[in-house]
Amino acid sequence: MPTFSNPSGVDADSKGLARWIFDRVRRRLPRPPRAKITGVAPDLAFLHANRTETTVTWLGHAAVLLQVGGVNILTDPMLTDWASPFAYFGPRRHQPPGIALKDLPHIDVVLLSHAHFDHLDAPSVRWLAKQAGGAPHFLVPAELDQWFASNVRGLRYDGPDANVHALEWNASWRGAHRLGDVDFHFLPVQHWSNRSLFARNDTAWGSWAVLHPDFRFWFSGDLGYSDDPRKIGAQFGRFDLAAIAIGAYEPRWFMRTQHVNPDEAVQVMRDVNASQAFGIHWGTFALTDESLDQPPRDLLAATAARGLAPDQFTTWRHGETRRFPSRR
Repeated sequence: MPTFSNPSGVDADSKGLARWIFDRVRRRLPRPPRAKITGVAPDLAFLHANRTETTVTWLGHAAVLLQVGGVNILTDPMLTDWASPFAYFGPRRHQPPGIALKDLPHIDVVLLSHAHFDHLDAPSVRWLAKQAGGAPHFLVPAELDQWFASNVRGLRYDGPDANVHALEWNASWRGAHRLGDVDFHFLPVQHWSNRSLFARNDTAWGSWAVLHPDFRFWFSGDLGYSDDPRKIGAQFGRFDLAAIAIGAYEPRWFMRTQHVNPDEAVQVMRDVNASQAFGIHWGTFALTDESLDQPPRDLLAATAARGLAPDQFTTWRHGETRRFPSRR
C-alpha cells in the first residue's frame, strides 16, 4: 500500500494532538454559537426537474449539489448524524442536511475529496449506491477504491460499466455520453487522510475542478494554505465559482497545516482565480475550537480587510440554492 505526501512538502503534524485535546477539554471548547444557525427549505420540485439551469446547493459541511449541463454532481456526501466510525459517539451533526438523502434528485456523479469521516460517510455512500435509477459514478482519490470494494456492495470497478473510478493527482475523467460536456480533474491540495489509527495517508486527498462550457467550478475539499491553489488557477484559468472550506481552523498552532482560516481562504480564492466563492465546512459539525458560527464572522472581516466586494466570497444557509446564468 503506497503512502502519500503533500506535493507542497508540508505534512500535517499529529504530534500535538494530545496537547490540543487536553487544552480543549480544560477550556471547555468550542463554546456554543452566539446566534442561531438556521437553514432554508430547498425547492425540491425544481431541483428534481431541472435539466437546463446551472445551480449550486449547499447541503452542509462539505456536501454540495452541483447541477450543470443536465448532470447532478454531489461532493463529499456526509448526510447522516455522526462524523465518526461509531454511532452515538464523536462529532454529532448540529444542523440537519440541507437535503436529506431520501429527497435528493438522482445523483449522476459523486466526488470524494478524502477519507476522513466528516467527508466519506459509509451510510450515505451505501444509500447512494442503491438509489433508484442506478448507482452514480463515484470519483475517488487513488487507493480509496479499495475501501469501496470492502465496504459498499453492488458497485463495479472494471470495464466499460465501472462506476468507481480512482484517480491519481492531476488525472482527469469524462463520463459516458449521457453525462454531456463535463470534465472532472482531481488536483492536489495540502491535507492528509486516514480511516483508522493504524493507517495514515494510505489513500490520496485533493480538490476537484468541474469544467463545463457553461460553468467552471472548483471544490477545495480540506486544505492548509500552500502554493497548490495558485498552480491550479494558473493551469485552468478562471473559475466561475469556488466552494472553499472556511471552518475547523482553531487553534492555529495545530490546525494551520491542514485547515485554512477565513483570511487564508480569501487568499485561496484569489490564488485559484475564482470570480466568486462561498464558504463550506462550517456550521455543521463542531470539530475544532472555534464556535460553529465564528467562521462567517471571520470571513466577513477578512473580505472587508482585503477589499473584496460583498458578494465575492459569501456564506450560504443550509439548503440554500443559487442559480447561475448560462454564458452562452
